[in-house]
Amino acid sequence: MKKDLKDFIIELSKKKKEPKWMLDFRMQSYETYINLPEPDFGPKLNINYDEINYYKDNNIQNTSNWNDVPENIKDTFDKLGVIDAECKYLGGVTNQYESEVIYHSTSVNNDGIIFCSTDDALKNHEELFKKYFNSLVKYNENKFTALNGAFWSGGSFIYIPPYTKLDRPLQSYFRIESESLGQFERTIIIVDEGAELEYIEGCTALSHAKASLHAGVVEIFVHPKAKCRYSTIQNWSNDVYNLVTKRAIVEENGKMEWVDGNIGSKVTMKYPSCILKGDNAIGNSISIAYAKEGQFLDAGARMIHIGKNTKSSIISKSIAKSGGVANYRGTTRINKSATGSKANIKCDTILLDNLSKSDTYPKNILDNSSSTLEHEATISKVSEEELLYLKQKGIDEEKAKNLLVLGFVDDFKKELPMEYAVELNRLLKN
Repeated sequence: MKKDLKDFIIELSKKKKEPKWMLDFRMQSYETYINLPEPDFGPKLNINYDEINYYKDNNIQNTSNWNDVPENIKDTFDKLGVIDAECKYLGGVTNQYESEVIYHSTSVNNDGIIFCSTDDALKNHEELFKKYFNSLVKYNENKFTALNGAFWSGGSFIYIPPYTKLDRPLQSYFRIESESLGQFERTIIIVDEGAELEYIEGCTALSHAKASLHAGVVEIFVHPKAKCRYSTIQNWSNDVYNLVTKRAIVEENGKMEWVDGNIGSKVTMKYPSCILKGDNAIGNSISIAYAKEGQFLDAGARMIHIGKNTKSSIISKSIAKSGGVANYRGTTRINKSATGSKANIKCDTILLDNLSKSDTYPKNILDNSSSTLEHEATISKVSEEELLYLKQKGIDEEKAKNLLVLGFVDDFKKELPMEYAVELNRLLKN
């Protein structure tokens, strides 16, 4: 099997017409992947790697015209609301189906902006690509970054030139429809000095008897005085292992915001990170994790303060129902060099029954005396008094619980574009 996969990597790189350095990188990543253990924390993983299809080519040419997309795939994205969103309020979209980007279009009119699939960036912008690729999330960090390094395909590559501010978001949407598929997209975002970007990511999958694996890697570079907001609503089916690594490095006076919604999947392990390298850099993360029967969501955030007077905020909302598990796991570290810095972590959990569970695993480190780090955590069950009050108003118990959940995540919804807030309401009600 190992020899077969090595041969497969060679053929994949050849098919994509990649330079030799990328094939060497893939092979090095693969050797690391097979020798690294799975994480020794979080949910127990039960992945049969021998059943995973590491790449699926649907032989669909990347196009900017929906009429060139096969009708059944076009209908899928239409039902998901992707086509309508593109027309109404997005500045550009990249849609990935299985292992490859099959549709890409942008209405952004600026010669300096680069927005394309990561595969196309390697072909057409190799020097810029090579400068940033694997520089923030190293292939040998864990088993799944190594797996991504060996088999990566698709994802988005974005470069925003200095002092360019987009008036509309860019979006990528990832769809899995095949059984036992491994999807390993790679996304690289560079927001140059003084520039601003809002980026939205959506994820869904069909449900199958055998599990699929999503192991993406995201590297974001926020240059001095730049701003980036990365919003995600993932609604994977309950047979998907969602094991991703997302990280941003923020330079002087830059700002990075993660808005992270986790509704679906069998298992999620995701901790969006900010390295606050420059003085006065800001990193924020606001997230929700809603775990239902058969789901284990282990999510949170990481903030590493290096520059002086840096600020970070983590707001985590966890909901568990019908035996689901929704945990917060995070790290905040204020280094010795990060004098005058401030960090705030707030974790709130609500349990909707007696079967569900939630735990908080914070790691907070303060290495200088001029900075402050605050952590607050609450966990509660649905209030019988609130339920009784709503039922007295003629609302049945299930609808009453929905109303309480929607109120609980109101802070998160306010951070989403209107169309996504409406979609989130629908997902939570379902």
